[in-house]
Amino acid sequence: WTRDGRVRADSVVVAPDVSGLVVSVDVRDNQEVRKGEILFRLDPRRFSLALSAARADLLERYAAMVEAIRDARRYRELLQSGHASAERAEIMEARALEARARYEGAVARLGSAQLDMIRSAVRARVNGYVTNLHLRPGDFVRRGEASLALVDRDSFYVDGYFEETKLPSIRPGDRMEIRLMGVAPPLYGVVESLSRGVSDFERSEPSGSVPRVNPTFSWVRLAQRIPVRIRIVSVPPGVLLVAGQTATVIDVAHGGRRRSPRGRE
Repeated sequence: WTRDGRVRADSVVVAPDVSGLVVSVDVRDNQEVRKGEILFRLDPRRFSLALSAARADLLERYAAMVEAIRDARRYRELLQSGHASAERAEIMEARALEARARYEGAVARLGSAQLDMIRSAVRARVNGYVTNLHLRPGDFVRRGEASLALVDRDSFYVDGYFEETKLPSIRPGDRMEIRLMGVAPPLYGVVESLSRGVSDFERSEPSGSVPRVNPTFSWVRLAQRIPVRIRIVSVPPGVLLVAGQTATVIDVAHGGRRRSPRGRE
């Protein structure tokens, strides 16, 4: 067992895919939201104008493509009847291909404008809880810059930091009892994995050099603590999970609460 446990959760940084002026914030800090729910909206007018321009450009490119294809077909017929040169027919074919390429480019630009319009309403990507919300109507947000974060509701787990001397008795699949500080009913989980690496504070390895080893040595050897990831499988009704909570973790599969030889964990 260990008293050094932490509740963890994945967080999703919410950043707009387009830049713009915030016109409404549809959520509150710490509010629970569902995937797809609108978090905030940007002023859609600029995106609407860009969409109209893209549609007009598409119509123009389509008309030019139709005309170029018709001219190319006509010159092919004239070439077959001997009333046009092969060189002229090839030029018209090239113009038709160029017009088609421009039309396809206009289709892509229209799709991009439509996507920008859709993305002007920023939505939740996961089920979770709004956190670190300081956004207000009138703020200007830039593409790719964080505006708030979501704590993924379905990602809570516990990291138990066990002394290395206790690792041999811990296996993936072991049942664990989790007692949160200040919370009476216990949670239960199972071991998902054991960490395969921790930092060595006595050694540093500068790039392109040999390792530096601290020349001092403490005669009191403390066991290193190794993170053990525990998937939560049972949460009692009314228990609030918060990323960062401290917890005591007990290996139920191997005798439960046990004291170390020195009487401490």
